[in-house]
Amino acid sequence: MSMQEFDVVIVGAGLSGISAAYHLQKNCPNKTFSILERRKQIGGTWDLFRYPGIRSDSDMFTLGYAFKPWPTDKSIAPGDSIRDYVQETAKENDIEKHIQFQQKLVRSSWSSVEARWTLDIEKSDGSTKRIFANFVMSCAGYYNYDKGYTPDFKGSEHFKGQVVHPQFWPENFDYAGKKVVVIGSGATAVTLVPAMTDKAAHVTMLQRSPSYMAAIPTEDKGANRLRAILPKRLAYSITRTKKVVFGAAFFRMSKSRPKWIKNLLLKGVSMQLDDNSLVEKHFTPKYNPWDERLCAVTDGDMFKGINRGDISIVTDHIESFTETGIQLKSGETLQADIIITATGLILRDPNDTPIIVDGKPVDYPNSFTYKGMLLSDVPNMSNTTGYTNASWTLKADLIHAYVCRLLNHMDSANQDYCVARVRDASMESELALDFTSGYVQRSVHLLPKQGDHKPWKLYQNYFLDFLSLKLGSLQDESIEFNRAGEHLAEAEALAN
Repeated sequence: MSMQEFDVVIVGAGLSGISAAYHLQKNCPNKTFSILERRKQIGGTWDLFRYPGIRSDSDMFTLGYAFKPWPTDKSIAPGDSIRDYVQETAKENDIEKHIQFQQKLVRSSWSSVEARWTLDIEKSDGSTKRIFANFVMSCAGYYNYDKGYTPDFKGSEHFKGQVVHPQFWPENFDYAGKKVVVIGSGATAVTLVPAMTDKAAHVTMLQRSPSYMAAIPTEDKGANRLRAILPKRLAYSITRTKKVVFGAAFFRMSKSRPKWIKNLLLKGVSMQLDDNSLVEKHFTPKYNPWDERLCAVTDGDMFKGINRGDISIVTDHIESFTETGIQLKSGETLQADIIITATGLILRDPNDTPIIVDGKPVDYPNSFTYKGMLLSDVPNMSNTTGYTNASWTLKADLIHAYVCRLLNHMDSANQDYCVARVRDASMESELALDFTSGYVQRSVHLLPKQGDHKPWKLYQNYFLDFLSLKLGSLQDESIEFNRAGEHLAEAEALAN
């Protein structure tokens, strides 16, 4: 078994992983590092998903990196442009040479005596190797790349057409002239349905219940005007700040005045549709705004397709699949040549990649997240998780800058590792993700918890996180710093 050793190992070469590498190179230039990527190329989610119309569901001024201005005129960008952007960032910063492709992390074991991680890696040919690291930055996202969520539809074995999950879109898939039913009402369905009208005979979106939708322009004209008259970085920074402020204000208003925001969103939909009677039945959710993620309808393409007659919306429950389509509980039948199950994603089960600390497996559901990035009682390992109510990269950039501060602090203080500990036995636990979306509710019981106060509380607020992660102290009563073997030596002394 081959072995390698680095100061830092980054897991994942997607949007987050390349950000982590950039921050390490800039702020910790003396650290050796490597990036483990289980796929064949850079891009992560933006390399995995290839269905028609795949695009960002938030603006690229905040989904893009703070250190690299988004280069195109499109604020809502197609997936291939985002993938190119991530790859370009890696190339410009000479990060590519640090990536080890087709290397799957299968187990992580920490030794406090040695103050290092032992990472067991499975290579594409089935062979294994080990990598040793002092610090691990997990940037693998929280979606399961191997599985997509599809309910057990009654009678699905009888359907004579094709059934496709968007996560595993077939290469060169031909849907020209076909009747297509897309099951789902989330971001994937809202993206996919209008994109398929270019070739399909007709596309029907079948939903159990409506989601909030808002028409968003592909291009931000104000941002593009700034780019034309100001230096690129300055224009990008101004637009990025404006977007962050507006997004935070809109989210806060959604929580404090949900009825007002609901009426505003529904009015926006009614202005897009020729037939306003559709709003009540197909576009009025039962939940409040931002209990689930808001769906962006770029340039109103979904509404335009409905107005043209290329798209139909059906709100009903599925009784069963038939040979030629779907039988609904209302008695209606939808004819289909192709059924697309845009029924959701599956969150990664952390137990699929075990973490062992000094011989003991981590109990994820009974662990807590410190500042949304460190797991309680797990030394020298960060986990990059973005916002549910804003762009992922906003939080990722803050986390990676914070990790660099931690690494430099440990070096200057002659310490080998840091670990977050819950000192307050009375702290109440809360779900880590307060979101009603199906993909969250199906897996939230597997995930670590958050506490009811800081630094264990997740506020889903960029400005509070900026103060805490960018400007806040690295030392508080919940985090400790140790030399190799020191903590275990103290524990043994107390036991004796």
